[in-house]
Amino acid sequence: MKKITKRALSGLALAGAASLVLAGCAAAPDASQSAVEQLDYLACGVSDEGSWNDKSFNQSVYEGLTKSRDELGVQIQDAESTTPDDFAPNLQAMIDANCDLTIAVGFNLVDAVNKAAEANPEVNFVTVDGWSNGATNLKPIGYSMNQSSYLAGYLAAAQSASKVVGTYGGMQIPAVTDFMTGFYYGAQAWGADNGTTVKVVGWNPTNETGDFIGDFTPNSGTSKAIAAAQIQAGADVIFPVGGDQFGAVSEAITEAGIDGRMIGVDKDIAATSPEYSKWVLTSAEKRMTNAVYDIIKAIAVDKQAFTGDAYIGTLENGGTALSAITNYTGKQSQADVEAKLEELKAGIIAGDINPLG
Repeated sequence: MKKITKRALSGLALAGAASLVLAGCAAAPDASQSAVEQLDYLACGVSDEGSWNDKSFNQSVYEGLTKSRDELGVQIQDAESTTPDDFAPNLQAMIDANCDLTIAVGFNLVDAVNKAAEANPEVNFVTVDGWSNGATNLKPIGYSMNQSSYLAGYLAAAQSASKVVGTYGGMQIPAVTDFMTGFYYGAQAWGADNGTTVKVVGWNPTNETGDFIGDFTPNSGTSKAIAAAQIQAGADVIFPVGGDQFGAVSEAITEAGIDGRMIGVDKDIAATSPEYSKWVLTSAEKRMTNAVYDIIKAIAVDKQAFTGDAYIGTLENGGTALSAITNYTGKQSQADVEAKLEELKAGIIAGDINPLG
């Protein structure tokens, strides 16, 4: 293969970089790999500081890389970040390894990946939950999370006994508030449909004020305090939008002694974190595994030219969706609620319903 010698040399040069966790190329191929013709294409990823095992967006992207390896035959390599100081060196490591495509995961890598793309115009990059400052070799992956979150808000209001539901975020950035705004308007839609006042605590999209942790630290004391305050305000369904906050919310629910529920984000939390499954009503999924796989397949297999055009995950293309409903105990039957959610989904796809109010 034309690049193997150069990549092998790059790998030897990188082996001494103890601060980097470079996987993928070092791993022995498994049985699924051996059945697929190997392609001369190296797809790489750099994680946010949450690690590849964050049960959230980092893990979803990594699963997209491994799916591409196992099903398409591409080679993969990765660098796992533990602090923000790792971002730039890890991106440089992927450049030095001659990656055909490097995926930078998360909002926190936006500055670093834009700088890397601008400095290396011959190298292709993808930014997940980020944006391009204009470099044509940087493709953003974004999501219309207001769409699935609208459905989650409608379901939350149907489930709620108090008709008070809550949401809060990691940081007040568009990638977070998009979830919260869709949730708000979905909950209000249930109230309008049923002639009932539904109160949403933690976010007001009109004046853009709400509850935010200030970071994405998993299950911090701040996160738990926000969840507890929302429960004190009457919320019995909570939608935390900040990575893994499900330990914090479940503890707040348990300590308050209420029959509460929470809604997961990014992945199907009931499946990926079964220790929280008894509290999970559903999850608003960012199906990043699909996006990563689709982008790699288009370039490595279908031979489409790379462009900096954004990939946007929607209800229509399956980039976002609700997980299965669990632990539902609302007064309306689950079958009726699920039928209504399908109706709303169709309306959003058709453009008849605006999940942003």
